[in-house]
Formats: sequence, C-alpha cells, structure tokens
Amino acid sequence: MDLSWMAWTWQTALFFVLLFATLAVMTVLAIVRPEVEKTGILGLPTTRGDRLFLTLLAAAFIHLGWLALAGDAPLWGASIVSVFLGAALFRWA
Repeated sequence: MDLSWMAWTWQTALFFVLLFATLAVMTVLAIVRPEVEKTGILGLPTTRGDRLFLTLLAAAFIHLGWLALAGDAPLWGASIVSVFLGAALFRWA
C-alpha cells in the first residue's frame, strides 16, 4: 500500500491511534454502561458521545486559534487548554 501521499510521522500515527482507541473505549462504555442524557451548563441534553464530539471540535478550534494568534509558540499550551476544557465539558456539560 503506497501511503506516500501523506506525510506520516510518528505524531500523526499516534494521533490516529489515540483517536481510534478513544472511539473503542466509548463504544465499550456504551455497551457496559448505557448512556443517559443529562442537561448541564449548555442547556441541552447530551450523551457521552455528544460531549466527546464537542470536546474534539473545541480542541480543533483551540489549536487553530493558537496557531493563528501565538505563531511559533509550542502547541503544548493549546493542548493543555483543550484537556481542561474537555474535562469541564465531560463534567458539567
């Protein structure tokens, strides 16, 4: 299989492995502990899957904003902000 069309680095591979692992864990959680919608600070009923989607979407926008505003600053700051936002979304959203 020729994968030369994409610049596969270990960071890219790690990202996709972690993404698929997260989806696998969410699937197992949905089977073991069925999801119940809850209404949190967002004011709309969400499930674990909804909160994961919102977290991934917010993390993408945080990283894009970081790249636009911080320039050459390392992305660790954006990643830390994203983790805290994700934890907050899963806890209170």
